[in-house]
Amino acid sequence: MYESITFEEKNGAAWLTLNRPEKYNAFTEQMNKEITHALKKTADDEGIRCLVITGAGKAFCSGEDLSRIGEVTNHGEILRTRYNPMIQALARLEKPVVAAVNGVAAGAGMSLALACDFRLASEKASFIESFINVGLVPDSGQFHFLPKIVGMAKALELAILGEKISAQEAKKLGLVTKVIALDDWESETGAFAERLAAMPTKAIGLIKRTLRESMSLTLDEILEKEAFAQRVAGLTHDHQEGVTAFLEKREAVFEGK
Repeated sequence: MYESITFEEKNGAAWLTLNRPEKYNAFTEQMNKEITHALKKTADDEGIRCLVITGAGKAFCSGEDLSRIGEVTNHGEILRTRYNPMIQALARLEKPVVAAVNGVAAGAGMSLALACDFRLASEKASFIESFINVGLVPDSGQFHFLPKIVGMAKALELAILGEKISAQEAKKLGLVTKVIALDDWESETGAFAERLAAMPTKAIGLIKRTLRESMSLTLDEILEKEAFAQRVAGLTHDHQEGVTAFLEKREAVFEGK
């Protein structure tokens, strides 16, 4: 079904793997389209309660495949037609999304990781704002996500200096949730995904949506958004299960409904 990614489901989680290891999983038009398609499938499938995005081989994603960049006459149009729909679909996904950064995440590859909800980093992972090194500016949502994660001053520093950041430094900056040793990479990323997949998915979606909207709202508007979200969450099966489990002094078994 896919040529440049793989997509599989296991234990309630979907695993989307960028699969051009010989090119360090660099983006192509085909890959952008396939990722966007897989994101739509994730959104539509109630059986998928968590999404993990990772890379095959040594890299997470090295950004745009530059082998054909000389043919490009309108970089903005590439963003509008290829990257923006992908990032928008990812940001609007009301299920938890984990970037399992197994190697370098550069340029738009770093953008992809930043657009996810959680970033797990292998101890060998690294991040680099490589746009400046080819005379370009950050894109694919970087101006939205990066300053919100690390602050304006640090975002400016990273974007202009274009220096490689180790997984350990990324953790200090708040870019990643956790740094994982190579020997534990598969087991810990799998366990993290399964943990999220077993949580109340509808509540997670409401949290994501409300937090996203809150960035541009007043306190009064946020209070109303919270009331609306709580009303919706209160009608879910998982809320009833959570209350029942609490009263019965047992672990809740959420179904994502």
